[in-house]
Amino acid sequence: MREDIERILEKQQYRTCGGHAAVKLCHWMRQSLLRQRCCYKEEFYGISSHRCLQMTPVVNQCTQSCLFCWRVQGSELETSDWMDPEEIIEACICQQRLLISGFKGDTRCSPRMYEEARNPNQVAISLAGEPTMYPHLGGLIDVCRRKGMTTFLVTNGTNPKVLEKLNPLPTQLYVTVAAPNEEIYRRLCIPRASCGWSDLRRTLELLPSLATRTVIRHTLVQGWNIGWEREYAELDRIADPLFIEPKGYVFVGDSRKRMTIANMPSHASVREFGSKLGEILGLDVLNERSDSRVVLLGENDTQTSVFKNAGSD
Repeated sequence: MREDIERILEKQQYRTCGGHAAVKLCHWMRQSLLRQRCCYKEEFYGISSHRCLQMTPVVNQCTQSCLFCWRVQGSELETSDWMDPEEIIEACICQQRLLISGFKGDTRCSPRMYEEARNPNQVAISLAGEPTMYPHLGGLIDVCRRKGMTTFLVTNGTNPKVLEKLNPLPTQLYVTVAAPNEEIYRRLCIPRASCGWSDLRRTLELLPSLATRTVIRHTLVQGWNIGWEREYAELDRIADPLFIEPKGYVFVGDSRKRMTIANMPSHASVREFGSKLGEILGLDVLNERSDSRVVLLGENDTQTSVFKNAGSD
């Protein structure tokens, strides 16, 4: 990546690896270590917040330029010299250990949790960029699996051919559906290719055939894409995911250049959207976190089975 972009990312507390991968401490990692407050994913899916490695194999490359995205945009460079998956994971763990080193002397941080945080057992392949653009994604997931780490992969769904061939699959696959129809998709997500919407729909059609836990995330932006529950429901029926996560946009990072704080929906608005969507689909509100403005939809017994299998891959 360009040196000026790397400096911006460093200032934003990212740590880059090999010019295309990056790691950054999650807000909830800090909260978990210092205040015993966990991420909603711990409550929803049973992962340990303080043992999660939040990383991306492609920090500054994406197939979309979403208005609500927090990453630095408009500076993508073609990458041909890709790091090996094992090198990426080792480098990210090393950088995360450096990032949390200051917690060791903090009296609020349990020594046991600090040592556990140095040895992550969960990898969130998200953070920034579109991870399916990394050509060795299956190898990256395989490395994590061999190291005993579960994996949550977040994708915008514009590379269905990658997902179709992905082996092994992640422990949990998130697909972000941030628009109920193509018109809103083009204005809000700004795809780089004209086939973005049709590729996303192909990903939704593919999801039921993938032997892994699937989640549709609806990133909700006030004034842009809230409402249209019946149109979202039609897309969700195609995907037939195990869970649906309506989640409110957060006014952070570079999205502040394109959005205003008024675009952040209240939790009540997210909850109302989730309740209406769940009613249409015949799904229950299984859980919610007002501080993260997120609601979990699914069938009543599914969350129990997820917790029984938490930590296994």
